[in-house]
Amino acid sequence: MSAMTSSAPFSRAVVRAMKRLYPPALADNSWDNTGLLLEAPFSPSSRRSNTVLLTIDLTRAVADEAIALDSSIVVAYHPIIFRGLKSLTFANSQQQSLLRLASHGISVYSPHTAIDAAPGGLGDWLADIVTATKQALEEDSGEEPKDDVKDTKTAKPDEDDPFVDKRPPIFTLHNHPSQTVLRLSKIPPAPSTSVPHTRRPIVPQSPELESHPGAGMGRIVTFKEPQPLTALLDRIGRGLNNPKGFPVAIPQNTTINDLTIRSVGICAGSGASLLANLDVDLLFTGEMSHHEALAAIEKGQVVINLFHSNSERGFLAEVLRDQLEDAVEEDWTKLREEEKGSDVQAIQEALKDEDFEVLVSTVDRDPYGIVILKGGVE
Repeated sequence: MSAMTSSAPFSRAVVRAMKRLYPPALADNSWDNTGLLLEAPFSPSSRRSNTVLLTIDLTRAVADEAIALDSSIVVAYHPIIFRGLKSLTFANSQQQSLLRLASHGISVYSPHTAIDAAPGGLGDWLADIVTATKQALEEDSGEEPKDDVKDTKTAKPDEDDPFVDKRPPIFTLHNHPSQTVLRLSKIPPAPSTSVPHTRRPIVPQSPELESHPGAGMGRIVTFKEPQPLTALLDRIGRGLNNPKGFPVAIPQNTTINDLTIRSVGICAGSGASLLANLDVDLLFTGEMSHHEALAAIEKGQVVINLFHSNSERGFLAEVLRDQLEDAVEEDWTKLREEEKGSDVQAIQEALKDEDFEVLVSTVDRDPYGIVILKGGVE
């Protein structure tokens, strides 16, 4: 195998690890596009570091970050390619990112719905939040997340200029931070205080994979005892590390304090099609349209939307990073052993570097933030 007809050895180890953790067979391949979406050729003259960057969306900012970090591969949860391409040009912003990454020797892998369906994946992470199973790690960096604040102080206007608005800013735009927890060294999990419940997939995996029993799309959580809606809202806020807010829809002529929840239907991202016909008290997802939410509350259901990718992003730092570190350590060791007899000098040099790093993007974020008014408008 020549260097220029394969991707970097480390990138191939990452792909192996991801396929082992989240087999492509778990994905909904009737519409999804998962797997190795961009296989960049290995260039001996510009070998990348053994770094994998995790992100939900592969935006231009994330591509810049991957290049700056000297990454070998990006694991992007959402596929940047969904449909067949007839061309690759700079006229399309997403294709720009792909072309730039390829030119720098950076590959792209997308697991998407394979992560949704897997036991211990995104569906179970959200179920852990509503059942108080998730052990949140508090961030204690000493710094508040930076918000997009309209700051009149920076302009320093002439105090006598009658055409300058001297009022203080009345709004702040809050984006949920891309990394929501402080990475701690691997420590045993705290004893579970999970609320007694049962859980099962909405659509079980068929045929079931022997390596991943219990897989399937979505989750239904049924509590042993009804839970106050206020308690679930508190768990969700804490489990998402205190976002500034998220949409909640409740049936008319009720209040949040009136409602109790016995069962929850869960789907990360855009969950309406999976949740639409469930006979449950609460629909918990990333986004749902106006009319879909109306239909739900007319049936007496509650809807909680987290914004699409905010229902997914925390999983990267809290779960996937550690999972991938362990899996890559095993697969990188195996691949280095398998290919140690390569007659390509550049590959031999790459195989000598046993160290690697798994990072979570610091610039990845949902396109929507929440504007919070700080006072009345005169």
